[in-house]
Amino acid sequence: MHSAKRAALAQSVYEASPAEQTEVTVISELSDLTRFTKELVHQNVARSDVTVRVRAMIGQRTGVATTNLLDEAALRRVADRASAIARLAPEDAGQPPLVRVGAPLEAPPGAYADATAGATPEARADHARAIFSVADRFGYWPAGFSTTSAAGVTIVNSSGTHASFDGTDAAINVKMNAPDSSGYAEAYDSDVGKLNARAVADVAAEKARAGAQPRAVEPGPWTVILEPAAFGEFIAYLTNHFSAQTFSEGASFLSDGLGKTYVGENVTIMDDYAHPLAPSMPFDFEGHPTQRIALIEGGIGRAVVTDNYWAQKLKMGNTGHALPAPNAWGPQPTHLVVSHGTKPLAELIDETERGLLVSRFWYIRTVDPRKAIVTGMTRDGTFLIERGRISAGVRNLRFNESILEALRRCEFSNAPQRTGTYAYSLVVPAAKIEGFTFSSSTEF
Repeated sequence: MHSAKRAALAQSVYEASPAEQTEVTVISELSDLTRFTKELVHQNVARSDVTVRVRAMIGQRTGVATTNLLDEAALRRVADRASAIARLAPEDAGQPPLVRVGAPLEAPPGAYADATAGATPEARADHARAIFSVADRFGYWPAGFSTTSAAGVTIVNSSGTHASFDGTDAAINVKMNAPDSSGYAEAYDSDVGKLNARAVADVAAEKARAGAQPRAVEPGPWTVILEPAAFGEFIAYLTNHFSAQTFSEGASFLSDGLGKTYVGENVTIMDDYAHPLAPSMPFDFEGHPTQRIALIEGGIGRAVVTDNYWAQKLKMGNTGHALPAPNAWGPQPTHLVVSHGTKPLAELIDETERGLLVSRFWYIRTVDPRKAIVTGMTRDGTFLIERGRISAGVRNLRFNESILEALRRCEFSNAPQRTGTYAYSLVVPAAKIEGFTFSSSTEF
């Protein structure tokens, strides 16, 4: 749905609302996913939807209702239902008025690509075909997906806010399976035309080849080099610590105080919606402009992110990081970027006398939220480094590690990459970490 049509739809629902204050959010989505395994496309999913969300405020009571029925009667009902819920809701003395935003906000360059919005099933099948050809060459069987999406968000509220954004996204995810090893690779871009399926498959296949006949190594502290997919999965578990709600509730490591040194002085973590590798929405789900903000700068905890509610509650500025309100999670940074270092990945490996190169993690779970201790497993490409060279594949290992402790003894590569899953997207370099603790090994 075009932004002008979303705006007209939002305005009509707003005008139908009987509430004292009303916020209408219209989200349109085209999402297509092609999955494959063993050189066969076994699933093709195409989703098209438009959702209308109404937040009604009567005094300091709030009600929310949603619908994806777009006829006039349904839109009138959703506006009435939100107000009816608000009348029954408990009062919240801390609820501020809806945000007021002036000039429209421009999307960062590269956030939208026509090629992605118009991508066909045949285009995704071509990705699969290229991946299959690489698998044939190596004699492996592949599994993974190619996905494209286009989404738009329009917000209108009774304080005069009008905000609209259209963005696209595309991804390729490949796992190559060999008799006793596997390899993983991925690629993300807002422009599907910039994704090279064959190159992604080549990386995954080469990892599977290099990991054949994996050796067992002893658990314990190791020098590790985490490739971006692994480091991104690891660092993603720090995200919630930068929420004003988590900070206020004492559940964040930053609750000990901003302005303190928590990690190494070479560590800077930004929230940057306009990063060229991951350009995204320039406002939050209340329509407030999203700040590009240093959360950790030179190892020092500088800031947490806020929304309208938590900015007023903590007497901080609104950084524009609201999720759809109200919610249980509070504001969240959704565009994390870890600043890169100066050395190529190959040089970090070359300087490692003995260590492990990790392609990715999986099944990470939190052990101690306050201390940011997590546990998880290596997967799809773990390699032994000896005297600066990759010498063998290694059986998978389980780790137990504090993210903060790891960031006190790390070094970064010079090449950031976008990585992610269904749940997050971030930009990170590879990371070399000394004394990374593995607690046990596996038989595979």
